[in-house]
Amino acid sequence: MKFDELAGKCGEWLKGTGPESDIVISSRVRLARNLSEYPFVRRCSEADKRAILRQARQTVEGSNGWEDVEFVDVEPLRELDRQFLVERQLISRELSEAEGPRGVVVDSSERFSVMINEEDHLRIQVIRSGFDLSSAWRDAAAIDDRWEQKLTFAYLEQLGYLTACPTNVGTGLRVSVMLHLPALVITRQIDKVFRSLQKMNVAVRGLFGEGSQFTGDFYQVSNQITLGKSEEELLKQVEEVVPRLIEYERMARDWLLNNSKHELHDDVSRAFGTLKTAMKISSEETMLCLSKVRMGVNLGLITDLEISTVNKLFIHTQPAHLQKLRGKVLNRTDRNIERAVYLQKHLTNN
Repeated sequence: MKFDELAGKCGEWLKGTGPESDIVISSRVRLARNLSEYPFVRRCSEADKRAILRQARQTVEGSNGWEDVEFVDVEPLRELDRQFLVERQLISRELSEAEGPRGVVVDSSERFSVMINEEDHLRIQVIRSGFDLSSAWRDAAAIDDRWEQKLTFAYLEQLGYLTACPTNVGTGLRVSVMLHLPALVITRQIDKVFRSLQKMNVAVRGLFGEGSQFTGDFYQVSNQITLGKSEEELLKQVEEVVPRLIEYERMARDWLLNNSKHELHDDVSRAFGTLKTAMKISSEETMLCLSKVRMGVNLGLITDLEISTVNKLFIHTQPAHLQKLRGKVLNRTDRNIERAVYLQKHLTNN
C-alpha cells in the first residue's frame, strides 16, 4: 500500500454525503470472528498467528471480485505508518501497538477493512458516511459470509460466535455511530445525556474508539453487550438512541441561535480566524477550532466552505498524516508549524 499517495485522499465515509451528516459523521458495523482451529490471540504462539495471517491473506487473494482489496502486513511497518492507519480508522490502536504477526485488509475506497490478529483473529469493519447502519450491516454480513465460505469460525449453538472478550460473545457484533455534538457541550448538557445512555446499556467513547479521549466534540455511541441479542436487536438498540441524540443536538443549536447568536457567531468566527492565521497550532487546538467551524458551516454562520473539506482537515491535520503529506518525519514543534501552513493553504480562500 502506497501510504504517501493515500495520505492526500479522503475515504468515502468522510465525504459528508450520508443521512443526517450535519451531526452524524459515520456509521460503523464491526464483527469479531475467530478461527476454530486456533486458540484466542492472547494464547496464540507466533507460529499460530503467522498461520492465521497466511490463511486470511489467501482468502482475500483467492477471491473473485476483490481485485480492489489489498492486504497489508502490519508487523514490519514503521510506527509512523501504523499511526497513519489508526488516524484513518482502518486499524485500532491495539493492533498498531501489538507485537508479532498481524495485518489488515483494506478496500480501495476505505469502505471496509478486516484486522487480523487484533483481540480476535478477525475484526471485520464496515464504515459508511452519516447515519446509515442498515447499509453498513448489509455489507458487513455479506463480507462475513464470504470469509465463512473459506474459513471455519469458532461457534457454539448455545452461545453463538466465540470471542476473546465475553461482552462480544454471541453475534460478535459491535454497532457504533460517530456524532459531532458541539452544541450539547457548549450548553453543558452532554454529561446529562451520557448518564441517560448508560442506563440504556449504550457505551460512549472518543474519536478513536475504546480508551480514547473525547476530542473535537466527537463521540462514538455503541452497544455494550452482544450475548443474548440478535443482530437485528443490536442494530435497533443503537438506531433508536441516535435519533434522540440528533434531536437533542439540534435543539441545543437552535437554542444557541435564538438566545446567544452573537456570542456563538463570535466564537465560531474566532475559531475560523485562528485556523486561517495561526503560525503554529497544536493538534488539540485544531480539533477544537475545527469543531466550532464545522458547526458554524452547518448553521449558515460560515459560507463558501464545504463540510467535506472540514471533515478532511480533521484527519489530514493529525500527526502522522501531516508527516506523510510533508514527506518527512517532523518533531512536535515542526508539526505545529506544518499544521498551520496546511490549514492556511486550504482555508485562506474562504
